[in-house]
Amino acid sequence: MAGTGVFSDILDGDVYKYYADGEWKKSSSGKTVAIINPTTRKTQYKVQACTQEEVNKVMESAKTAQKSWAKTPLWKRAELLHKAAAILKEHKAPIAECLVKEIAKPAKDAITEVVRSGDLISYTAEEGVRILGEGKFLVSDSFPGNQRTKYCLTSKIPLGVILAIPPFNYPVNLAVSKIAPALIAGNSLVLKPPTQGAVSALHMVHCFHLAGFPKGLISCVTGKGSEIGDFLTMHPGVNCISFTGGDTGIAISKKAGMIPLQMELGGKDACIVLEDADLDLVAANIIKGGFSYSGQRCTAVKVVLVMESVADVMVEKVKAKVAKLRVGAPEDDCDITPVVSESSANFIEGLVKDAKEKGATFCQEYKRDGNLIWPLLLDNVRPDMRIAWEEPFGPVLPVIRINSIEEGIHHCNASNFGLQGCVFTKDVNKAILISDAMETGTVQINSAPARGPDHFPFQGLKDSGIGSQGVTNSINMMTKIKSTVINLPTPSYTMG
Repeated sequence: MAGTGVFSDILDGDVYKYYADGEWKKSSSGKTVAIINPTTRKTQYKVQACTQEEVNKVMESAKTAQKSWAKTPLWKRAELLHKAAAILKEHKAPIAECLVKEIAKPAKDAITEVVRSGDLISYTAEEGVRILGEGKFLVSDSFPGNQRTKYCLTSKIPLGVILAIPPFNYPVNLAVSKIAPALIAGNSLVLKPPTQGAVSALHMVHCFHLAGFPKGLISCVTGKGSEIGDFLTMHPGVNCISFTGGDTGIAISKKAGMIPLQMELGGKDACIVLEDADLDLVAANIIKGGFSYSGQRCTAVKVVLVMESVADVMVEKVKAKVAKLRVGAPEDDCDITPVVSESSANFIEGLVKDAKEKGATFCQEYKRDGNLIWPLLLDNVRPDMRIAWEEPFGPVLPVIRINSIEEGIHHCNASNFGLQGCVFTKDVNKAILISDAMETGTVQINSAPARGPDHFPFQGLKDSGIGSQGVTNSINMMTKIKSTVINLPTPSYTMG
């Protein structure tokens, strides 16, 4: 169970501690933050409400620890990461339990997230040893007008202290996707987990503690964003921010100063369906892409743009599959579980009401019980409806009928988001042309949008983010290039 056994150190009474200087601590504030179970809508857990002074101490410790860690051999960094990955996978059950109770993630998917996270840590360790173990050697006479009097040696060096802020929907996986690259690259890391998902993240951090990482290298501070959010993101001790979440990231980018930013801020992922598409494949992927984890994924299908001539058949196939989705509690491994909060449910309901008032066709009856919203397909959605543009982050999917490929591309590109999109067609030439025309970071051909596998590049355009994720890209963005130039008194050439 959560907070017991090897995890008993992280719990004090009914309040989870925060992690700093290699120890689990209580905040001097004496205050806590409640974590509401989305299913019961009652307090499930409590975490420490850390103070700004405690953040200052964490930053100072992180800076000191990083200097020593940067001198640790790559193989040793990788060895510790592999150890943390094994411990994380060994204790997948209690961490998955937290995911079920904090964010209403279906039990099977919760286990999958933890195991996937362990695999991601190990892959990052191996990839880091390879790409950080190589540098470049340049000679000066390759540039016009120069003799070979200069040798340039380049290598990748750490940035310093990385601030990692993951989202509620993948509080373990999207935390380790930041932690592992930061550590293998020689950085220290400060984690600010989401409120919903904080206890899952604290259990994950304890796995790194058990692996034996140096004190101060990894910290995890919990608390209210209103009290320590800006203080963290604007802290002069932070050398890089990796953030996944909503439009809060735009505000962070304006305040953060001159440091590298890695941000993924959501999407309105469009699914374009052409006349020659395999409609059974389309329907299966719309269900997977639109309704997995109740649509609470940045890469969920958020709008279907289907050619009018095949729309009726496609909608009927999707309706038949929606009817088979199991709705209920995450403990029962249902397909559709409660959304993360009452405010999220209210926002989704507002989009549904707007669509109803403006004449959308409801393929199912709209039904809600607390935070639990039944899956809903909306047909004949028009561009004047909010659901056509806004990201519901819930199990509600709009269908817009189009009369040309150009119309579909135009709607996709008119969005302020540009994370991912997908196109279904048997014509590979059309697929490539549409992919090139879509203003998104990734286009999936004949499959729903997806972030994984975790080593694939993952990036957004426009308001969907800055920079690129994926194992290699994250390691590279958490380092900078250092050059050393050897100047020779006379030109020197190897004769062979």
